[in-house]
Amino acid sequence: MTASLDPAALQVLISRLTGIAEEMGAVLRRAAFSPNIKERADCSAALFTPAGEMLVQAEHIPVHLGSMPASVRAAIDAFGDRVRPGDQVVVNDPFAGGTHLNDVTLVAPCFVDGRLVGWAANRAHHADVGGAAPGSIPADAVEIHQEGLRIPPTLLDDGVRRLLVANSRTPEERLGDLAAQTGANVVGVERLAEVVAGGAPLDEVVDYGERRMRAALRDLPDGTWRFEDVLDSTGAAPDQQRPARIRVAVTVAGDEVTVDFTGTDPQARGNVNAVEAVTLSAVSFALRSAIDPTLPANGGAMRPVRVVAPPGTIVAARPPAAVGAGNVEVSQRVADVVLGALAEPCAARVPAAGQGTMNNLLVGGDGWVYYETVAGGQGGRPGAPGMSGVHTGMTNTRNTPIEALERAFPLRVLRQRLRRGSGGAGCHPGGEGIERDLLVLEDVTVSLITERRVSRPWGLHGGEPGAPGENWLLPGGDEARAERLPDKCTLRLRAGDVVRVRTPGGGGWGAP
Repeated sequence: MTASLDPAALQVLISRLTGIAEEMGAVLRRAAFSPNIKERADCSAALFTPAGEMLVQAEHIPVHLGSMPASVRAAIDAFGDRVRPGDQVVVNDPFAGGTHLNDVTLVAPCFVDGRLVGWAANRAHHADVGGAAPGSIPADAVEIHQEGLRIPPTLLDDGVRRLLVANSRTPEERLGDLAAQTGANVVGVERLAEVVAGGAPLDEVVDYGERRMRAALRDLPDGTWRFEDVLDSTGAAPDQQRPARIRVAVTVAGDEVTVDFTGTDPQARGNVNAVEAVTLSAVSFALRSAIDPTLPANGGAMRPVRVVAPPGTIVAARPPAAVGAGNVEVSQRVADVVLGALAEPCAARVPAAGQGTMNNLLVGGDGWVYYETVAGGQGGRPGAPGMSGVHTGMTNTRNTPIEALERAFPLRVLRQRLRRGSGGAGCHPGGEGIERDLLVLEDVTVSLITERRVSRPWGLHGGEPGAPGENWLLPGGDEARAERLPDKCTLRLRAGDVVRVRTPGGGGWGAP
């Protein structure tokens, strides 16, 4: 790992490569058809070495980026040296490098003078890829076949595009978003080729990440720290309304760390199951957040990290498990438990628990599907209160602007405000959640995939937990007829009904 670049030149190279990934993301968002991508920015982009190690990533979605190397490796395993300039490999199969079926990944090879020099990849959440309910994350799914079209690593061509379109309730959006993804990779490949042709030593970027992570680990005391937490339920059915437990032991030994999930509950009959790539993603996020947020987000930084995720558990599910909520909800709890374990050795950097859910809201009608994750409270921090009404943990999306939402869909936002009193008390209190009322203007199908409706975001060092979230249905908009909804459900609504989502607050840090 002897470096040929001086530190300043290395940082210039890293910044140049990161700029390419950011440009890919900008192209994808500006060219996308769906509000979910162009408004919420539910997409991510990164560059990779020829062997499939991540070089750099844009500041996009943690759960996308940390798991994307698995998709790139799946593409390499499937096609190896058979790829040619201009090829794009498409994959969304969670058991072949994906996360959940909505997240469609495109991987494109980069060649210079006939030599493979790297890969450009991007991932975008497609609002509907088929399945039993609009939005492709039905709350009552018990196997992946109910969640939509499953695509193993496949060369993208017109036949694949037709297949995706034929299986979606929103075919024009799918074509437009897929075209935007293709264009983003074209830009990434062109820019990366320019850098490599100039003689840039890409291996040094990845080696630098390894050196930084090993140095940061050496600064921690050796030892093992344990933590556990629960998911409120594994699905919508009455027999699924029981908690699922995630346990972790984090062991630091010199310049290496082992993150062991032995003792975590078996995979569930429901969609609250994460594939191993999602778990790796959450571990990567939590380690960098707790140890040193300035650590490079590349493959080298993960070389000293060993993750033990027992197959057949909710953190390493095997087919044919449903996994729709694994990406959005299990990832949040995995990050929570790893941060909880590191709260002792990294006390100056680890906050109390944030809301710990993405509060997924999916609404579909005749020829349209709307998807939103609703923000909530951030946990109180060692030196400051938690922020209110923000996306936390494994998500980093924006909200859909109300004006854009109401222009695109037969929906109306009646109220969106901070949920006062939801943050946990503390020396540094947790941030507030959000209260959001959504009126449907035609008959629709609604799915809610949420967590922290029973369990509460925990406080740290004497801080109090944040308030749990709540889901409500107001038939005809009538407060007097309001009925509490479970954390996960799929139901039919009539025009005039209102869905109310009250998101959790963050835990407090330090005694009040």
